Amino acid sequence: MRLGVFTALLAQMPLKDVLAKLKALDITTVELGTGNYPGNAHCKLSMLDNPAELKEFKQKLDDAGVSISALSCHGNSLHPDATQAKQAQETNQKTILLAEKLGVSVVVDFSGCPGDSPNAKAPNWVTCPWPPEYLDVLAWQWDKVVTPYWLERGKLAADHGVKVAIEMHPGFVVYSPETMLRLRAIAGDSVGCNYDPSHMFWQGIDPIAAVRVLGDAIFHVHAKDTQMYPANLARTGVLDTKPYTDERHRGWIFRTCGYGHGAEWWKEFVSTLRMFGYDDVLSIEHEDSLLSPEEGLTKAAQFLNDVVIKEAPAAAWWV
Repeated sequence: MRLGVFTALLAQMPLKDVLAKLKALDITTVELGTGNYPGNAHCKLSMLDNPAELKEFKQKLDDAGVSISALSCHGNSLHPDATQAKQAQETNQKTILLAEKLGVSVVVDFSGCPGDSPNAKAPNWVTCPWPPEYLDVLAWQWDKVVTPYWLERGKLAADHGVKVAIEMHPGFVVYSPETMLRLRAIAGDSVGCNYDPSHMFWQGIDPIAAVRVLGDAIFHVHAKDTQMYPANLARTGVLDTKPYTDERHRGWIFRTCGYGHGAEWWKEFVSTLRMFGYDDVLSIEHEDSLLSPEEGLTKAAQFLNDVVIKEAPAAAWWV
C-alpha cells in the first residue's frame, strides 16, 4: 500500500510545483481532478483532442517519477437541470476516455441525485420512508433515472477498460454500503466505490466493518477523517446543515488524518482493507477547516507514512 494525494487541495499551484512538493513528502502518486466539483487545475480534458499536449503531460509525470491513481470528476450527472446534468455527464465521459489514454484504471465520481419528478428544478435526497410519497420518489429516481444512466455508463467504462469508483456521499443516491452495492448490482462490475471513511463516521457507520461489507467493490480509497462532537450532537444530530467553518457549533467536522482517530484505528483500517483485497493507494484528501491545506497535507503524510503497510508479507514457515 502507498500514499497518494488528491491534488485539488493544491489547485492554486502549477502541476510542476505540486509534484516537487509531494516528492519532498516522499509521495509519488496523485489523484487528479478533471472537472465538475474538483475543477481541473492539473489535468485538462483538452488533451483528448491534442496529442502533443497529452504527450507533454505524460512526459512531465514520467520525468517526476509520478503515477496517477485516479482521475476524479465528482459531479451530479443526474441533476434535474438538463444543462447541469449534460455538463457533468460529458465531463464523466471524457474523463473515462482520457483515463484510457493515460493508462489510468480508475475514474472517481458521485452517483448523482435526481429531483422528485421530470419537472423538478433541484435534487431531492430521500432520507426516510414516511410519509409514503417519499418512497414513491425514491422508486422513481432509481427506476427512471439512476438505472438507465448507470447501465449505460457502466458499459462505457467496461468497454474502455476503466472502473468507475463512486464516492458514497450523503446528498446523492449512493451514500452507504447498501446503496453502493445496489448500484453495483445494476451497473455491473466496472462500477464500485471510492471509499472515504470520513463519510461513514458521521453517518454512524463503522468504516472498518463496512470494508467487510464492500469487499472487492472498493476500487480506490481516500484518506480523510471525521471528528464527532457529542456536546453538540445532542442538539444537532448527524444531519447538520451549518457551514463546515462553524466548527464550534457543529456535531461533527472533517479532520486531517490523525486528528480524528489515532494510529491504532488507522492501522486496523489499512489492515482490513488489505485483508479484503485492497492493497493500493490511500489518497490524502484535505477538507479540515481547522488546518490550512499545506499543514493538513504535511501532517497527514507524516502520520500515514507510519501507518501504511508498504511490503507484501513473506511466506510463513508453516504454510
